[in-house]
Amino acid sequence: MNPALTAIAVAAAALLAACAGPEPKRPTAPEAAQAALPAAAFPSAGGTGTVAAELPWAQAFQGARLQQLIPLALANNRDLRIAAANIDSVRATAAARDADLWPTVNAGLTGSRVPNASGGITSNYQAGLQVTAYELDLFGRLRSLDAAAQAQLLGAEANSQAVRNALIAAIATTEVALQADEALLKITRDTLVSREQSLSLIRQRFEGGITGELDLRAGESALQSARVALAQTRRQRALDENALVLLLGSALPAGLPAPTGALADFEPLAELPAGVPSDVLTRRPDIRQAEAQLAAADANIGAARAAFFPRITLTGSFGTTSSQLDGLFKNTAWSFAPSLLQPLFDAGRNRANLNQARASRDAATAQYEKAVQSAFRDVADALAGRATLAEQRAAQSALVDAEARRLALSEERYRAGIASSLDVLDAQRSLFTAQQALVQVQSLRAQNLVAVYRVLGGGG
Repeated sequence: MNPALTAIAVAAAALLAACAGPEPKRPTAPEAAQAALPAAAFPSAGGTGTVAAELPWAQAFQGARLQQLIPLALANNRDLRIAAANIDSVRATAAARDADLWPTVNAGLTGSRVPNASGGITSNYQAGLQVTAYELDLFGRLRSLDAAAQAQLLGAEANSQAVRNALIAAIATTEVALQADEALLKITRDTLVSREQSLSLIRQRFEGGITGELDLRAGESALQSARVALAQTRRQRALDENALVLLLGSALPAGLPAPTGALADFEPLAELPAGVPSDVLTRRPDIRQAEAQLAAADANIGAARAAFFPRITLTGSFGTTSSQLDGLFKNTAWSFAPSLLQPLFDAGRNRANLNQARASRDAATAQYEKAVQSAFRDVADALAGRATLAEQRAAQSALVDAEARRLALSEERYRAGIASSLDVLDAQRSLFTAQQALVQVQSLRAQNLVAVYRVLGGGG
């Protein structure tokens, strides 16, 4: 190449690179995380016990039903299959980007026969190895694209783990709902039997002229209310079972034990630390995914900046050539053709691509910070719920005991003739409402335990 032309190309490359502007300081993931932390962050250490991210689900949930349901969901759930397929797709893209760093070598065999000026035929046959347009990555464009693809692969793997954790938590939460439905069914059936007995006694007294029609109608109303509640609970149980089947991706297994309704025993076996270290949140897959996306955006900036510099490619071949097919492998032939392509005018395309890459990086940084903030919010909410729901459950249990004693006293007074049937019916309603509320609180408590496990990164 002419030295003067080379100097002009280098000067043009320097000028275009200068047009790209200095690259601003990029915040690292720890710096972005520190900037995103709320004012009242979690302590650096606290609590004892197994970290949730290191606790497999099989140890966290020991229920006989969950031991069958979770593996079935992990094998058949369609969302998990989609995430796995996305990993395969991104992995293939990363492999293609990695292959761009290496020359593509082809084996070629060509032949041509063309008329010449003397009226004869000129034959030419070639065979050998060929390398076409192999780019020398002097300015890191291909390496940046490869780094971005590798980061996207890490992000896809983290997303798959997030889907897995969410699926396990959803199975456990739906199982809690089914257990709550079963508990409510038992309470409603017992209440229905109790009100049928009360109505029978009220009817006997009404027929004997001891009780008025108002008491009879009140007893009938209470009985029908219990039947309404029973129908509603049955419907909700069917809906929750349908939701569980959707999560499983298949029908319920034939040997699955029936729900017992014993929500009080539905708790993870391991004690999760109450004071959560900040670095525990970095184990959450959603944060790892956001960090990988930030790394990919950084790498894309490098690729966009490299577009301002010359692109050098090599094309060559090595083999044999002959004018006669039978003498093809007698004569050695080779060619070597480097080329340099320097953009001089592109109507601002490279600058726009660089600005777009920088904007994408800024968005990825904000997304990473938001993921950190959301993670802290999730953990704070789950830990707050664990403390208050335990107190609420204890108070609600005491309320159920008080209402049960009140009903027993009302029934005794009614049989003794010193209280009306309305007092008994009112006590029955209050007890039924308190029992329903206790089941709901127990359900929320169990679901909160699942949430604590999930937001701390558990689900492996």
